[in-house]
Amino acid sequence: MTRRIVALSGGVGGAKLVDGLARVLPPDDLTVIINTGDDFRHLGLWISPDIDSVVYALAGLSDPVRGWGRRDETWRFMEALRGLKGADWFLLGDSDLAMHVERTQRLGSGSSLTEVTESIARVLGIRVRLLPMSDDPIATQLQTDEGWLNFQDYFVRRRCLPAIRDIRFAGAATARASPQALEALADSELRLVVICPSNPFLSVEPILAIPSIRAALMDCAAPIVAVTPIIGGQAVKGPAAKIMQELGLEISGEAVARRYAGLIDAFIYDRSDPAPGAVDGVRFFEAQTRMDGTQDREELAKAVLAVAEQGKKGA
Repeated sequence: MTRRIVALSGGVGGAKLVDGLARVLPPDDLTVIINTGDDFRHLGLWISPDIDSVVYALAGLSDPVRGWGRRDETWRFMEALRGLKGADWFLLGDSDLAMHVERTQRLGSGSSLTEVTESIARVLGIRVRLLPMSDDPIATQLQTDEGWLNFQDYFVRRRCLPAIRDIRFAGAATARASPQALEALADSELRLVVICPSNPFLSVEPILAIPSIRAALMDCAAPIVAVTPIIGGQAVKGPAAKIMQELGLEISGEAVARRYAGLIDAFIYDRSDPAPGAVDGVRFFEAQTRMDGTQDREELAKAVLAVAEQGKKGA
């Protein structure tokens, strides 16, 4: 029986669960819609950090120590750039650099980001379908106590230090969603949409900000299950907890579930946390959500699939 699954993913945490799903599902049954709000041009190159995190995870190339970039990386390019007093605030490893050069060259030759992503995935032996959320440029921007900052200026150059007051996704309101993504969400054989444990504000909400994707999710007949990125009042990785505090939100899985309320049918919280209170329209399930290794990724993927078997609330 087909079990077509669509996953919405950002960077490291999302990439881990995507890898787990890819390990327990037939590859043709999994489609991943990836955030591109982090994308930007740097040193003349088009950088797509979240796409690359998913690609490297599925290709077995991701760095297990840093959690981003490629394993066994070298840094001769950055050393040379630094010696020239170049813009060295955004690290580009030597192997990783090849990805950005190839992407930029293909985009410049007229290929879409979707076409480039699917081509690179095939070359690296990835059979899961990977789709940027849009081929149109969308930029995550943050209003901070230092003014409005583009995502990478906040996240990398300023190391998430400025306090956040508001977030916007420039271009999202008029962006055209990936047609293939909309087709996947409208597939009559779709059995589950999973919102991966990515940063809700910086990785998931840029996807949801595209009107046609949100509408497709609202109309989706399959259950939508989200996985917590918060364990024990802390983000597993990244600034999600800091952002929640600065926006006046409780730092908990329950608060994330409330953020997604009206869209999701179920929410998986970590079994080490207390059971969340009631959130209208959302059922809660517990699982081990920290993914420290391959087995953890597979077990969480299986837990997500088990929740999906219970269907939409009220169905």
